[in-house]
Amino acid sequence: MPSDPQPEHDRGFELLARVDYGRVATSMRALPFLAAARHVVSDGGLLLRMHRGYGYHLACVGSVVAYGADNLGAERPEDEGQWSVQCVGTCARAEPTPAELERFGAAPHSADGDPYDAVYLRVAPQFVTVHELRGGSARRRT
Repeated sequence: MPSDPQPEHDRGFELLARVDYGRVATSMRALPFLAAARHVVSDGGLLLRMHRGYGYHLACVGSVVAYGADNLGAERPEDEGQWSVQCVGTCARAEPTPAELERFGAAPHSADGDPYDAVYLRVAPQFVTVHELRGGSARRRT
């Protein structure tokens, strides 16, 4: 890790702002789990939107979580390269502002056949790690 974490934090949040979804990781009943979440970068942290019906937010609130996103499966110009970002920090329940809600866009209509019920969480990052790969090809040759 660099001695000054701010450039990596700034670069990580710049990259996260390019994608809409990632995965939050924590533990539930002493077992690790990952859950997909929609995110926006806001106020130096991440604001997440998840489906309340799964109950995953209950394991996240008050815990240290890891949140990761990347462009590994995306179509991109060859010179952009591949990247992944991981943020580790404390998670709390949040009430988004009207401007933040607008940035999220419309929520899904359903989740696994049930009506989608949004819950919002804020992650205050303690560490941000960025990995970038340049050159080569991300495509499998057949």
